[in-house]
Amino acid sequence: MRLSNYSSKFSKKQIILLSIPVFFSNLAIPLVGIVDTGLMGNLGETKYLAATSIATSVMTMVIWSFGFLRMGTVGIVSQAYGRADYREIVKTLLRNFVIALLIALLIIILTPLINFSIQHFFNTSTETQKLINTYINVRVFSVPAELIIYVLVGFYLGIQKTQISSLLIVTLSVLNIVFSSVLVLSYNLNVFGVALGTLLASYVTLIIFTLFSYKYIIKKFKIIPRFEKLIVQSKIIKLLNINLDIFIRTLFLTFSFLWVTYQGSKLGEDYLAVNTILMQFIILAAFFLDAYAFSTEGIVGYSIGRRNKTSFLQVVKNSIQVSLFTALIISILYLIFFKEIINVITDIEILRFISYQHFIWIIIIPPVASFCYQLDGIFIGASQTKEIRNAMIISAVIFIFISIYLTNYFDNHGLWFSLMLFMVLRALTLRFYFSKILRKF
Repeated sequence: MRLSNYSSKFSKKQIILLSIPVFFSNLAIPLVGIVDTGLMGNLGETKYLAATSIATSVMTMVIWSFGFLRMGTVGIVSQAYGRADYREIVKTLLRNFVIALLIALLIIILTPLINFSIQHFFNTSTETQKLINTYINVRVFSVPAELIIYVLVGFYLGIQKTQISSLLIVTLSVLNIVFSSVLVLSYNLNVFGVALGTLLASYVTLIIFTLFSYKYIIKKFKIIPRFEKLIVQSKIIKLLNINLDIFIRTLFLTFSFLWVTYQGSKLGEDYLAVNTILMQFIILAAFFLDAYAFSTEGIVGYSIGRRNKTSFLQVVKNSIQVSLFTALIISILYLIFFKEIINVITDIEILRFISYQHFIWIIIIPPVASFCYQLDGIFIGASQTKEIRNAMIISAVIFIFISIYLTNYFDNHGLWFSLMLFMVLRALTLRFYFSKILRKF
């Protein structure tokens, strides 16, 4: 669906239609986490689930920290698309390709430091630590592919080809589920199998969509992608500034979720495992709601590129409303099916029992969080990266201090209440900065 075919006012229906392909792709991502959790949760020992929880949390933090490769690409590409500057679109894509590879190489080199940090940060048994190291040492080699995939997703979201970006993510996720399931269930590779499954899925997906994208760019833009004349000082400075802001923002975001894992580990491996299970529900809801945020990024950038304030304000209003409504539906479904899902994910009775005690949080958090998710998309599309950086820093710092206090007095319930407050703080701080976007018109 092309934006040029839309009216200047973006209705709720139009936003939903644009978001539908993203819905399906975003559903696939948390399903990988749920499948991995289920694979480990049914091996009969908590150590496998605990190890996977910590290892995936760390790798997610590392990889998500460089989410600017997607978000920065969307903002610049969508605004260039609104101006019909196709050559700049291709150059932005290639510049971020190079940046992605350089970052991936650095992460691989720093693998020993990552393992050392985990060993001293988390309170786990020796067996669990060995399993964590096994996962990290395999998964880290998937980073080059995963970061380049970020760039490709940002490119397709920026030109409003949500069907292609969705197909990319679905392909990655389905392959991940298939490879991991086969390696764990058929070859008994437990944690190693889950990590290897992700690695294989990442490179197979990258090869397929890199070849497709090369042909697509030639056909659509009549430009042959070449790694030349990419070094333009003003463009590089702009890209680095945007990327740095989003990097800092994402670093604080991922650290906040890692902090939840850390605080849970202090309460014991049972609570660590339970929080891993419950977090899958939060992540699933987040990826559903992010479909609106992702599609909004491109619309906002396009509207700014065309200097259309009317369409911008309309999409802000309508996208927030449909996101909240969807969040309420998700919470109702969780309320109805929670126990059945938990019983499938794990057969360990103590984990089931603790999960039942905390289900209220996965009911409350999605509607509360819908506001900050949507505002994130609006600010990213507008390339107002300093504002989302500042909002995230403020929210994360306050969250960490509050969580320490509340966890000490209310244990795991205090931790989850703190996470809910974190979502509220993100929304309030972004709302405070909203007027700065209007200055672009």
